[in-house]
Amino acid sequence: MNEAAAAERARELRRIINRHAYLYYVLDAPEIDDAVYDLLYRELETLEEEYPGLRTPDSPTQRVGAAPLEGFAQVRHLEPMLSLANARSEDELLAWDQRNRRLLESRGIDETRLRFVVEPKIDGLAISLVYRDGVLTVGATRGDGEVGEDVTTNLRTIGSVPLRLLLDEPPPVVEVRGEVYLPLAAFARLNEQRLAEGLPAFVNPRNSAAGSIRQLDPRVAAARPLAVWCYAIGYSEGLELQDHHSALEWLRAAGFRVNPDIVTVEGVEAAAATCRAWEERRAGLDFDIDGAVVKVDSFALQRTLGSVAHDPRWAIAYKFAPTTVTTRLHSIEVNVGRTGVLTPFAVLEPAFVGGVTVERATLHNEDDIRRKDIRPGDDVILQRAGDVIPQVVGPVTTGETEVDGRRVSRAERHAALPEWSMPRTCPACGVETVRETGEVAVRCPNRSCPAQLVESIKHFVGREAMDIEGIGEETVALLHDQGLIENVADLYALRREHFVRVEGGRVVALPGFGGKTRKGADGEPEIVEAKRADKVLAAIEASKRRPFAAVLYALGIRHVGAVTAQA
Repeated sequence: MNEAAAAERARELRRIINRHAYLYYVLDAPEIDDAVYDLLYRELETLEEEYPGLRTPDSPTQRVGAAPLEGFAQVRHLEPMLSLANARSEDELLAWDQRNRRLLESRGIDETRLRFVVEPKIDGLAISLVYRDGVLTVGATRGDGEVGEDVTTNLRTIGSVPLRLLLDEPPPVVEVRGEVYLPLAAFARLNEQRLAEGLPAFVNPRNSAAGSIRQLDPRVAAARPLAVWCYAIGYSEGLELQDHHSALEWLRAAGFRVNPDIVTVEGVEAAAATCRAWEERRAGLDFDIDGAVVKVDSFALQRTLGSVAHDPRWAIAYKFAPTTVTTRLHSIEVNVGRTGVLTPFAVLEPAFVGGVTVERATLHNEDDIRRKDIRPGDDVILQRAGDVIPQVVGPVTTGETEVDGRRVSRAERHAALPEWSMPRTCPACGVETVRETGEVAVRCPNRSCPAQLVESIKHFVGREAMDIEGIGEETVALLHDQGLIENVADLYALRREHFVRVEGGRVVALPGFGGKTRKGADGEPEIVEAKRADKVLAAIEASKRRPFAAVLYALGIRHVGAVTAQA
């Protein structure tokens, strides 16, 4: 076979294999068995090995095979990936609809009955897929909504992600939004396999999916049974679609996996009923959902409604009632934040709730603790608010509990426990705390409080602020404990020798920073921590080019959040 004939056969094989991959992964309706598929795949592999110039980015043989990465590059989304406001009850959903109606009426639009699309809110990792002329070019995580991480090599390994759109005339550019997740049955099998291999089981499907996509070696991601539901189009060129349900039909036609149970309904009452139906069938699904998403269908009305801060007005997440458990509250401790606010938190008997083991939970403030009448030693109801944030609902005062081997009345025990009060002095610096008139917050007024200094530096280096990658909470605490940084200005005086140096051929690292070696690309020993230090210093240098709004936010001025800093 000459090269021209090989090229024609390779094109035909790519078309056939991609079609059967779509039938298998997206429609779950295979037409050929695995053995036939493998024969076609091996034939294409052989042709591409003989004629390397025939390899194309959309070839099914290129899903896996990239070398491990050193890190993930950042990529700016073509259109921001907005977050969603929450409705935690049917009343809040109805109130959202009424607000939108009033806004539309104020702009001369009288819609007596809006049409909505109701979708399951998959508990996974949000992603963006960019296709240029029909070929997948970039896949990224949501990140902060504006900038995510380029995880293209890992997303290519997922069979339900099309490498080329199934369209004769694809648009020049289209950005597709989706959610990567692990089906529950596949998650169970994966954990069985890990336990059989002597590896620890993963805690929950969501964290497993997110961790898989952030593996530097795409072969690891390829070995995980990941799947994708696609649910929206972000940026596009050359697409003329009038509403969201038409966009979903376009996604299906283009080869994307779209949940078949997404429905279009007339009126918010029907949307609420659909949300209730999703909640009732939640336990029988093969994927985790933590709510339903209700969207105004019309794109014209979406544009009119617009967004506020990072949330679109035309969509809302209807959150399901959280899972709760009962556990023991051992003690109430206090954190000191960057603005000096003392925030109490619960130290709990470890409890498994909502897919994770929880040992600590915020208690907000002293007034909230008094209102709920929570006391150290209580049995308490613990929930994950929105299936994310651990929250103590209140004490359990019915029935009996065991204390020192005896059964006692919970109500009597609760009444005998002392009430908790906020400490009169700062636990970090010992200065007397204050509570200003009209505020619920108790503060440490000491601007030199070490806890406040550390927290302000953590805020300063954060992604929405100066975005200094490589300096996280542990590194900030480490540098402060070693006396290397007392304020944010000290970050810019750090040098390589503060982290790691070589003395007499021996690696001497900052305590807690390490001191390991490994073989580099040339086979010579390479100081891992030296490379890490260089990356940190490069990130500090790069932060000098951050926009003014980011710098303003990084300074941590009271009442100046990320949105205000942009104004």
